[in-house]
Amino acid sequence: MLHAVVMAGGSGTRFWPQSRRAMPKQLLPLTGEQTMIQQTVARSNGLIGPEQTWIVTNQLLAPATQEQLPNVPAKNIIVEPCGRNTAPCIGLAAIQLLADDLDAVMLVMPADHVIEPDDVFRAAASLANQLVDDNSDRFVLFGVPPTYPATGFGYIERGVSLAGLEQCFEVSSFREKPDRDTADEYVRKGTFYWNCGIFVWRADRVLAALAEFEPELHSSLMVLRESVGKPDWEDQLAKLFPEMKSISIDYAVLERASGVAVVEAPFQWDDVGSWQAWARLRDSDGQENTTSGTVCMVESQRSIVSTTDDHLVALAGIDDCIVVHTPDATLIANRNDESAVRTIVDQLGGSGLDEFL
Repeated sequence: MLHAVVMAGGSGTRFWPQSRRAMPKQLLPLTGEQTMIQQTVARSNGLIGPEQTWIVTNQLLAPATQEQLPNVPAKNIIVEPCGRNTAPCIGLAAIQLLADDLDAVMLVMPADHVIEPDDVFRAAASLANQLVDDNSDRFVLFGVPPTYPATGFGYIERGVSLAGLEQCFEVSSFREKPDRDTADEYVRKGTFYWNCGIFVWRADRVLAALAEFEPELHSSLMVLRESVGKPDWEDQLAKLFPEMKSISIDYAVLERASGVAVVEAPFQWDDVGSWQAWARLRDSDGQENTTSGTVCMVESQRSIVSTTDDHLVALAGIDDCIVVHTPDATLIANRNDESAVRTIVDQLGGSGLDEFL
């Protein structure tokens, strides 16, 4: 049976000050009336039910996550005691799924991506599930055809096509986040995809791969598996999980395994990783300004402004700026400096101003 596994433990620092540790971007309605995690779960409706939906989050976010997803059973909210990257996260979900369903297939998704339209996504997920049904050893990824030479994404190079399956290929190689010239080359070649971090595979298969490539991590997961559904689960989780190697599933498994396939994503996708990305998803005015809330712009261009309906932000003669107003903090930054917000967050933490994080 196909299960949805939503990774929802991130802090969303690049959306500060709207995104905070206790209310990161996946719990905010950044791109619609629903929050991003609600959109992610709803995207699978009709394909995967609430009983087969699993959320991996952290202790701070678990109560708000459960509140936003009342149809997901409480036992399906998996709480990490600390962040250990995606391989331990996915391994933790896999042992939980196998306690319910020994033939579980995992559709692994980040909680904070924008994907449209939903029915096209479900059709693509069904195709990936069929690929795994046809070959239980297979790992299936989704690759997004690049629309511009992005330097902030990893890339997947496709190989030969899978026989009889349109837009399905073996993976030839994985490439790290490139410089601009290399990204230009990837776009020109037409055989490279953005790695959007959405995967489909059997839960037992990914655990077997971890046993092969990361035996210490796998050994800890197997000890923890003995406690699933038992009174000592919380104690064992708190003891074993922080000791697990912090490593991504890409490095731990996908770049080392055989039988890795990529499906060319037929849906529109954006990881909404920054205020600049947020602006791409919204309408702009004739001066390329993107706004939310009550805003007045005079002789200002290419700026991003987010505020509330009851607090006016006015810009005069300001170009290429990001302005984000919240009740206790206001951000003013250069639109063209994507690292600026993260730098501010790091400095706040280093200055002991945690109440603003």
